Amino acid sequence: MAEPDPKKTAPERDYTAGGILASKPHHGTTGNDEIDAKVAELVSEWRVGDKQALIEEMIITALNVGHDEMGFGELKLLNRNLKELRLADNVFRPYGHRKKVTVYGSARTEPGEPEFEAAKTFSAKMLEHGYMTITGAGDGIMGAANLGAGRKDSFGLNIDLPFEQSANETIDGDHKLINFNYFFTRKLTFVKEADAVALFPGGFGTMDEGFELLTLMQTGKAKILPIVMVDAPGGTYWKTWVQFLEEHLLRRGLISPEDFSLFRVTDDLEVAIDEILGFYRNFHSYRYVGDQLVFRLQRPLTAAAIEKLGEDFADLLAKPGFRICPALKAEQNEPTLAELPRLVCRPNHSKFGRHRLLIDAINLAECE
Repeated sequence: MAEPDPKKTAPERDYTAGGILASKPHHGTTGNDEIDAKVAELVSEWRVGDKQALIEEMIITALNVGHDEMGFGELKLLNRNLKELRLADNVFRPYGHRKKVTVYGSARTEPGEPEFEAAKTFSAKMLEHGYMTITGAGDGIMGAANLGAGRKDSFGLNIDLPFEQSANETIDGDHKLINFNYFFTRKLTFVKEADAVALFPGGFGTMDEGFELLTLMQTGKAKILPIVMVDAPGGTYWKTWVQFLEEHLLRRGLISPEDFSLFRVTDDLEVAIDEILGFYRNFHSYRYVGDQLVFRLQRPLTAAAIEKLGEDFADLLAKPGFRICPALKAEQNEPTLAELPRLVCRPNHSKFGRHRLLIDAINLAECE
């Protein structure tokens, strides 16, 4: 794989599918006009370009925190949180043009176990399709996935723990190894930088990551990604998990049938890989712009295909039908995507499992 070009503009990564990009700085004030003016002058001298308003707001927020009755523990948490996210962004940014798959799984799985070998083979095969691998940097499934991808095409998001967790030998010492103090900054980075997610059998941590990701997608707080739950051949770990969902969540109406469309369970690596690759067969990405939902495609669809999508997924639309249009004005901060064909609709912001099925239908629809 080619080395990253840090000078090349990478596409924006907004895991909320437009929510962050659409938000505008409130700017705020310290309550002291003279201090506000000094902040504006300082940021202007620092030359941050069109980011000035956001940087001013961050500094003003920090100054206001200084006048709040906040303890040292809370201040240290905020400070370290910001530094960890900045470090992670600096590490990932040069690789912004590469697709990445986040792999979760137990740190306790031993080399030679079927799940270990499956994770190693999975990452190796994903690399053949251009995907880098992101793991939690530990041993077990994480070590297997980094081993399969190799050091050059791996990231490790390590967490400082008093037991178990230390960087595996594949990623240890690499510049793409990031050490986090907080789970929440680490978890955000896992999701923010991923184009796909694979979960192998694991413990509380794996379950936590999987359920959180599904919750974010189910509620529309994170963009929909392909998620595969992968067992070793003949394994029943994830099949049993699905049975629990069906018997104790779905049966009681605690989740909806369409929520099962947000993930795929398989013990066949080729099926798992096809699920991820198929997600991007024609679909590229989507973004909310006001009350509109913009699907960016790699190839335009026929008029008949667009009409059928409008009919088949009318339940997702606040206003009937899809329309073709060029990049919207609000998408100007994503110039690398400007030439992609687009489908635009007005969604009703519900049934996000059905949104996943809509993406599948777009990928299978006839192109011009």
